Amino acid sequence: MTQPTLAYVVDPRFPGGTSAAVAAELAVACRLGRVSLHAIESRMFAGRSVSPVLEERLMTLGLAPTWNSPVIGADRVILHNPSFLRFQDRLESRILCHDLVVVTHENFLRPGGEAAFDVATCLGQIEGASLCSRRWLAPVSPANRATVGDWLKGQANPAGWRLLPWDWFNICDFTPPPPRPGHVPQDRRGRLSRPGAEKFPSLDDLDRCFPPHAAANVILGGDRLLDAGRDRPHWRLLPFGSMPVADFFAGIDFMVYFTAPTWRESFGRVLAEAMGTGKVVLTDAATAAPFGDGAIACTPAEVDGIIAGMTARPDLYAAQAARGVECLRAYSGAEFARRYSGFIAGGREIAA
Repeated sequence: MTQPTLAYVVDPRFPGGTSAAVAAELAVACRLGRVSLHAIESRMFAGRSVSPVLEERLMTLGLAPTWNSPVIGADRVILHNPSFLRFQDRLESRILCHDLVVVTHENFLRPGGEAAFDVATCLGQIEGASLCSRRWLAPVSPANRATVGDWLKGQANPAGWRLLPWDWFNICDFTPPPPRPGHVPQDRRGRLSRPGAEKFPSLDDLDRCFPPHAAANVILGGDRLLDAGRDRPHWRLLPFGSMPVADFFAGIDFMVYFTAPTWRESFGRVLAEAMGTGKVVLTDAATAAPFGDGAIACTPAEVDGIIAGMTARPDLYAAQAARGVECLRAYSGAEFARRYSGFIAGGREIAA
């Protein structure tokens, strides 16, 4: 049988989880169909510097991005993170396909119900540029699904957007860490994110999470704190992208991650990456939810006590780290292929 054609559409300059998720997905998609990648030069970014993680994957797969294609045609077109269209009012590329899947990496609504970005304008550009049998919105997690569904309920929806019945989750095929019998964790804390203000909690909560008595406090992505002179003698503040991610994880035992109360992660890929390297993750309950017991749900005020307990009881640390690795099995490439191969091959409705 002829393999289905899959056209991926993305602004490949996204610096964070979107590019990492696309990179991981392409490795699986290339086994399911004939893949092309169409790079959109949106007004969200300047220049043509492809995200390093995505560029490396494209080289590995032998895929070359086609920039600003006038026409994108395939059996299935998969557009990742429509928020890249937020600073313009027209998508110049024409999209022709049977099924158009828009993967909603960002929540459509903030906590409290306010729109996270101009969703209607972004989707409107995609509607105006596409001719297809079906248009799908593909949430990346249950929490993301709730915001997309609630937003959709308030729209007239003349374009007939449908919610995919399964989450289009981030593929987390990380190499399991080697066994570390007898490992004694230290109070080495870190956080990694883009430097956007929405990614960071209040300064008071940062002080609670990264105190002077910790053996290490590494904040990778602290550009705004550096620019504002908010450094602390006991913090190691580093600009985003200034340290290899592997080196960052090698230098910590606890990933401590909280955001502004007006914003929530839709999936939290960086937390999955931390768990995939055998680190213990502490975060708020909503951000921890996709990972079950793999991440510890807590508040900034509770961080110190939890870390003290685990550094005193290495067996508790080891058990929690193992739960983090185990929970990622649900997000494997094999599970993604099982769930979506029928849909990709023939556009069939997705079964359990």
